[in-house]
Amino acid sequence: MTAVTALAAVALAVPLTAGCGAVEKALDCAQLAVEISNDVDDLQDVLTGAADNPAGAEKVLDALAEDIDKVGDRTDDADVGKAVDSLQKAVDTVQKSVDSGERPDLTPVRDAAGELTGVCTP
Repeated sequence: MTAVTALAAVALAVPLTAGCGAVEKALDCAQLAVEISNDVDDLQDVLTGAADNPAGAEKVLDALAEDIDKVGDRTDDADVGKAVDSLQKAVDTVQKSVDSGERPDLTPVRDAAGELTGVCTP
């Protein structure tokens, strides 16, 4: 599912009877989940190819960390919090692999990003 499709699905899924605050929160969470999904795609692109790009990976990992922090700061939902924690642990593992010059396994990051997208969908 592309990021745009995911965001459109979330926008359509928000009940019209929900309060404005709840709608804004859900859309905010969904938008950040899309940004994180895009960051994961960027990380995959940077870490594949003929030559790994550690500097590029660091830049993407920094962006991913910022987006994870935004989600954590903007919601107090327990399920979102768990998904954010899982994603942060997966990103930390990737960071350690990159720092030690190893090719990281991005599967846990993709799985955690998918979990976050799921809990951000109303």
